[in-house]
Amino acid sequence: MIRTKYDSVYLLLVCSFLLSIIRTSTTLDTIGLGQSIRDGDTIISSGQTYELGFFSPGSSTRRYLGIWYRRVSTGTVVWVANRETPLFDRSGVLNITDQGTLVLLNGTNNVVWSSIGTRPAMNPFAQLLESGNLVVVDRIDNINNPSSNVWQSFDHPGDTFLPGMKLGKNFVDGQETEISSWKSPDDPARGDYTYGMDTRGLPQVVVKKGNATTFRLGSYDGIRLTGSPRMQQNQVYAFEFVLNEQEVYYTVQLLNASVPTRFVVDSSGQAQRLVWIDKTQSWAVYYSSDEDQCDNYGLCGVYATCNINNSPMCACLEGFVPKSSRDWTLLDWSGGCVRKAPLDCGKGEGFVKHGGVKIPDTSNTWYNPNLTLKECEDLCRKNCSCVAYANSDIRGGGSGCIIWFGDLIDIRQFTSTGQDLYIREAAAYLGTALLAPPFSVCIRKKTISDPATVDDNQRKREDLEVPMYAFTTILSATENFSINNKLGEGGFGPVYKGKLLNGGEIAVKRLSTYSGQGLEEFKNEVALVSKLQHRNLVKLHGCCVEGDERMLIYEYMPNKSLDFFIFDPSKSRILDTQRRLDIIDGTARGIVYLHQDSRERVVHRDVKASNILLDTDMNPKISDFGIARIFAANEAEANTSRVIGTYGYMAPEYAGEGFYSPKSDIFSFGVLVLEILSGRRNKGFYSPTHRYNLLGHAWKLWMEDRIVDLIDNVLAYESCDLCEIKRRIHIGLLCVQERPEDRPHMAAVVTMLSGDGSLPQPTRPGFFTERDIPELDSPPPNHQEFASTNELTISVVHPR
Repeated sequence: MIRTKYDSVYLLLVCSFLLSIIRTSTTLDTIGLGQSIRDGDTIISSGQTYELGFFSPGSSTRRYLGIWYRRVSTGTVVWVANRETPLFDRSGVLNITDQGTLVLLNGTNNVVWSSIGTRPAMNPFAQLLESGNLVVVDRIDNINNPSSNVWQSFDHPGDTFLPGMKLGKNFVDGQETEISSWKSPDDPARGDYTYGMDTRGLPQVVVKKGNATTFRLGSYDGIRLTGSPRMQQNQVYAFEFVLNEQEVYYTVQLLNASVPTRFVVDSSGQAQRLVWIDKTQSWAVYYSSDEDQCDNYGLCGVYATCNINNSPMCACLEGFVPKSSRDWTLLDWSGGCVRKAPLDCGKGEGFVKHGGVKIPDTSNTWYNPNLTLKECEDLCRKNCSCVAYANSDIRGGGSGCIIWFGDLIDIRQFTSTGQDLYIREAAAYLGTALLAPPFSVCIRKKTISDPATVDDNQRKREDLEVPMYAFTTILSATENFSINNKLGEGGFGPVYKGKLLNGGEIAVKRLSTYSGQGLEEFKNEVALVSKLQHRNLVKLHGCCVEGDERMLIYEYMPNKSLDFFIFDPSKSRILDTQRRLDIIDGTARGIVYLHQDSRERVVHRDVKASNILLDTDMNPKISDFGIARIFAANEAEANTSRVIGTYGYMAPEYAGEGFYSPKSDIFSFGVLVLEILSGRRNKGFYSPTHRYNLLGHAWKLWMEDRIVDLIDNVLAYESCDLCEIKRRIHIGLLCVQERPEDRPHMAAVVTMLSGDGSLPQPTRPGFFTERDIPELDSPPPNHQEFASTNELTISVVHPR
């Protein structure tokens, strides 16, 4: 075979090309000396799971150097370098010095951020590992040896705890590793909340706001963290807790690389373990720090337990009584409980076993992993300051010893997990039940043998398992239902502000005798709301049933309802862009809790602006459950001959045919979104150019690519906010589509609201024009109307 000089040149070019490919492919995840990353450049981990580069969070225009998911959940940030020192333009450059320090420079070559290594490096470069860890290593042949790392991002986390990170403390050098929330979705600077290890006493994992604990995942009992009953070994990840003389840390190892998982503390303080689900292309919550009210640190005070399945949920321990009976009557448990008789460390004192509990806060404990339970008891008995003891490891029958000194707080009762706690009791109380019957001011259901002997009030109180307020108490609190205390007029009667003797403020919903809400609707609201516990649902304190009076006692919302602001030209300015977006997001979270996360699957049936109450910080809380209905797990929809709701918010299939489902609430939510962002009501909307209602108007603007014209004129927003507003309008239009099957589920809506991915195109909304809705001046037969705040709550009977 004859080769020419051209063949040799060609071969040389091919080899050079292949070599360049090889070099490129082997350096995609590294930065070496003389190399830089500029804004627009990125490096990608070997398996393409993570990417490092510059980004702008949320609606911000500021630039940060960070790491985000690339293969799944594209753009979800897991680490930020310069979280406290943003760049204000795209001039940022990342270099590595010959000493192994990463340096981020701005356009004037000033150092914005730098890494601080444990020691100088001889031949340094940085690599983005497939774990999401950015490491600076000393030599290329030691990349896979963690001991050769000069610096790693895993030692300086942001708001995300990734598999492979160590969360804890090194007792030798004092270094602590914890994650901290962002200030807001637009600002990755260190926020108010942290998730880390409290090493006082037996180490435990806690969430804190500043120095105050808000949630306690607890200490490690050999199987799980004591405050996380759902934490268990699985096929996705394995967790490990290490405690020795040198260090204490908690870590998670990914077992299945195809199922990413992360733990995040968001700017509101919510801590969640999230697992990526390929099928839905979304993050699923594996467990959360606020699954119910008993997760709130110290909710019931000292020497009390919290049981979410009880009503009330707080109960004093055996041998203890409420410190203030009045406060407990009002469901204020913060004062906790006190002993009926003080301990005197005398003869006859002993311990009562409390099974299946989340053991108390361990920050005031002493522990020894080598003692038996009997040795632990003996030590506690001999020390008059010891108030309780337990095993530190529950495996194999139990081992190790924890001893508590001082008050016991943050105990909760579990049904299928937990451990045994032994609490010191005075001699007079030994031999009694493990836990005292729940302190309760509830009226319980009774078996009545002779109805004629029971007064009418007692019959009305049947089944109402909530605290009962005396009519005289409410009369005094509302100053005899003074007109000055009246907050508004709901569909079923007036609402008054009240002030109890202890200073606590309440809202009293007084059902009018002429209202359409009878005893059954009243019972329905009491039964439902008493079982629902969520930050975006209004809390029911109790009720009052006396004579013809039926009243519901709620937490007081100082900022009234949403419609009080958004439809008023002057007050609407108080609700700026971010507040409106937060109200939309919070309302969505409340609805998804009703539809799938609560113990009962609930369809509200009257989601509207006047039923969204606002607390001191303008956080939304869904109220008024008088016409809500519980859905069975396998129930897709139901129908009724009596349609109750509010025109303008009712879904077409419900208003027209009496069919309702979770998709009916989603339609109402979509209407609400469009009202919040436009500042206009759907029902009664007027335009000089057409006769469409607000939904039709929004659809017309959408089709004409003029959706910006829908936005409330009082809103002052930057270009970065506009994307968020337009995205929510898009989601609102998806929710109000005419066919229920086209509307997204509420869980998907929440994912859409929190993400930045593409959205499907909406189809024409239901009730496209005003004429599609029955005219209010020509009500159908058997029709009743009840006045609401600037709205009409309608009850329609459809003949069958």
